[in-house]
Amino acid sequence: MKLRNVLLAASLGVLPAAAANAQFAGPASTWEGIYVGALGGYNMLEDIDLPTGGKAEFDGGWAALARVGYGWKFQGGLGLGLELEGSYRSNDADSVSILGSSAGGGGDNKVMAAMVNAVVSYDLGPNAWNITPYIGAGVGYAWNELSVRNQGITVVDDTEGHFAYQGMVGLAFPIAAVPGLSLNAEYRYFALLEESYSTSSAFRAAGGVSSVDVETANHTFLVGLTYAFGMTPPPPPPPPAAAAPAPARTYLVFFDFDSSALTDRARQIIGEAAANAPRVQTTRIEVTGHTDTVGTAAYNQALSVRRANAVAAELERRGIPRSQMTITGRGFSQPLVPTGANVREPQNRRVEIVLR
Repeated sequence: MKLRNVLLAASLGVLPAAAANAQFAGPASTWEGIYVGALGGYNMLEDIDLPTGGKAEFDGGWAALARVGYGWKFQGGLGLGLELEGSYRSNDADSVSILGSSAGGGGDNKVMAAMVNAVVSYDLGPNAWNITPYIGAGVGYAWNELSVRNQGITVVDDTEGHFAYQGMVGLAFPIAAVPGLSLNAEYRYFALLEESYSTSSAFRAAGGVSSVDVETANHTFLVGLTYAFGMTPPPPPPPPAAAAPAPARTYLVFFDFDSSALTDRARQIIGEAAANAPRVQTTRIEVTGHTDTVGTAAYNQALSVRRANAVAAELERRGIPRSQMTITGRGFSQPLVPTGANVREPQNRRVEIVLR
């Protein structure tokens, strides 16, 4: 099976299968919305058979094309583009042989085409180059200008219109700095159906035939750019998570009036202090008891010490060595909320735990 048949069969087979399986609202194709592109590169023209067993062989030439299309993104990583394309290819003849002679041979082949293409792309997901492969096929019309000579006589110098077809495979490399812009590398097989070209009067006068049937085929290697309009840049990465706040170094444990018994809330606060002591690399823990101003100084001094010892015992129960603690009572000498004498102030009935 010829290469062109294999390539076209693969292209045309992928297109309906992709369209059948695709659903809207999914991952990206390379092109979304209206897009334009331009590519250029190297063109290889296959040998052309001439009358009487002759053959025209061609040097490598060049090709250029422009396209405009519309792309859709589908679920499952598939994308579909439908496009119009204009192209031009040119190759000079390397040798023209007729009846075993290539003397005075030369010429060229130039073809201009208008094509309608369907292109299916597949998003591979995150990868090192963000490469998106694609495959496609197209049909259209071409104008082929063929000029060959042999032994100083022009054999063919004629332009004919042809039905043209092509298959393509390529890779797209999105350019992150410009949303919607991608670098493309493609291979295309581009061929024209067989057409009859008139030979020159000089060739016919020399005994040549009046026409020659020619079927041309091209192998084209292209690079270029494609730009999709309206593509928005990806959202910026989320800001880095805020650093966890450093553990507190001071904790306040409050008591009921005239009491050194620990409440449930008091035990919770003491637990937080014990858990955070290793995290702040504590070397000393100060446990200082306080009271409000109700009662005598001697009574409140003793009450503040009882409160400090109650907190220290709970810290010890939670794994803090008592040798690491400094335990003191201040009575009502250092109120948190200044008051007069004999005032019940809940915030002054406290023990302060300070991690040093």
